[in-house]
Amino acid sequence: MINTVYLSLGSNIGNRKENILNAVKHLNKNNLIEVENLATIIETKSQSNNSQPNYLNTACKIKTLLTPLELLSETQKVEIKLGRKSKGQGDPRTIDIDIIFYEDQIIIENHLTIPHPLAHLRDFVLIPMNEIEQTFIHPILQEPIYKLYDQVVKPENISIPA
Repeated sequence: MINTVYLSLGSNIGNRKENILNAVKHLNKNNLIEVENLATIIETKSQSNNSQPNYLNTACKIKTLLTPLELLSETQKVEIKLGRKSKGQGDPRTIDIDIIFYEDQIIIENHLTIPHPLAHLRDFVLIPMNEIEQTFIHPILQEPIYKLYDQVVKPENISIPA
């Protein structure tokens, strides 16, 4: 069965835009993943308590035959290929790929929670999601993305890099 999935991608070290675009290319190289839509890349302030460079963030819509755990494994392989050294909270990242939504499934496992538990609170997730799929219904909150966007997004925190 082909599944519709939404991923969030971010980078705040190295060539941030190139890191994101390379991650998308690597995902597309997998015969079981097709990247259908990529949102505009935006620049956001780091959410970490540690001082860090700003992030570039985007989201993409993919079609995949992979299960959620198989997709997690694939995204982690891409992160490692692109130089990600740590999965620690708040560490700078060459690339971070999170599974935000997998169809309308709710999954809680040791290493995977879908929907992403903070997606509905993060402007760097909601802005690109609102661009590519504003009517998607959050499976737990039962609210469309555009309503969550209206509740959370503060335009002064976002810029689109040249």
